Amino acid sequence: MNVKSITVQELARKILANEDVFLLDIRKEEDYNDWSIQGRNVGSMNIPFKQLENETEYIKKQLPENQTIYVVCAKGISSQKGVEILEEAGVKDITYLEGGMTAWSEHLEPMKIGDLSDGGELYQFIRIGKGCLSYMLMANGEAAVIDPVRMTATYKNFAEENDSTIKYVLDTHLHADHISGGKTLAEQTEAEYYFPPKDDEGLTFNYSKLEDGTTITVGSSVQISAFYSPGHTIGSTSLTVDNKYLMTGDILFIDSIGRPDLAGKADNWVDDLHQTLYGLYEDLSKDLIVLPAHFGEMKEINDDGTIQDNLENIYKKNDHLQVEDEEKFRHLVMDNLPPQPNSHEEIRKTNMGKNNPEEDERREMEAGPNRCAV
Repeated sequence: MNVKSITVQELARKILANEDVFLLDIRKEEDYNDWSIQGRNVGSMNIPFKQLENETEYIKKQLPENQTIYVVCAKGISSQKGVEILEEAGVKDITYLEGGMTAWSEHLEPMKIGDLSDGGELYQFIRIGKGCLSYMLMANGEAAVIDPVRMTATYKNFAEENDSTIKYVLDTHLHADHISGGKTLAEQTEAEYYFPPKDDEGLTFNYSKLEDGTTITVGSSVQISAFYSPGHTIGSTSLTVDNKYLMTGDILFIDSIGRPDLAGKADNWVDDLHQTLYGLYEDLSKDLIVLPAHFGEMKEINDDGTIQDNLENIYKKNDHLQVEDEEKFRHLVMDNLPPQPNSHEEIRKTNMGKNNPEEDERREMEAGPNRCAV
């Protein structure tokens, strides 16, 4: 029996467009509770596959009758069987997600943020299944990519489609929740790779220093300016782009802030985080549009499908920016640290070039939700 499918790109675009979506997730309950597909207008039900097999008629009655049902599993295999079971039971409008949660974790959706000087453009790449955000700015045939994830083909293809050559690749910090594509993308495109030297805990490859005062000009007109902003890591570095956008890495998000503990040095770095948020950032123009390297919840996605807000609004609305007292801030952060990301130590070593796992192992290392925020 041939069953209908939907690609992760098609599903992502429905969710980002705030369409009504109903998901039947047939993974184990603990896997579903740990990590599932979210969205502003997404409804979902978790029925493990064995239960679906044994209680088909009962489950059929629980499903919506006037809505397409998208069946989700880990890799898009058992979901096909799930569709067959339900179709045989009389469910008509049903399909499955190709590649399952594995493919969902790896999909990148480019969304235009805005225009830059002299015809330049800025795009946000939303890794909707992991909450990772990366960026490409293009001007006069040149491109720079900031905080790319390991699916480097997406950036190369997008640049080619837009008649641009990737000249610069930047990582704002040493990532611990996902495998960076920074060095790989730079090698593939012969671009210059920038990395904060204070986060160099033994990198096995060469890089150009991304540090306080570093300036990069893309296409002769669009300027990227770096400034030191520690707290998430000791080397965390923020970027202003075209004097309009503030790329905060994992220091500041729309509704939360970065966690300081992923290298085991939270007691030291939490004070740096406070100084960056309540000192350095507060002195910046409140008109700057914040573009973080992650988002935590789907509610942070705007109606146009992008994740962005100006600094003034964030300082008014973000609860973590209302605690001036250093000791109270320390307790706010340290008492509310979420579980650490899966395989974060192995990921850090991979991003330093100390480990070189196979592709299947890289996927497994990244499985699970985004956990970079407090």
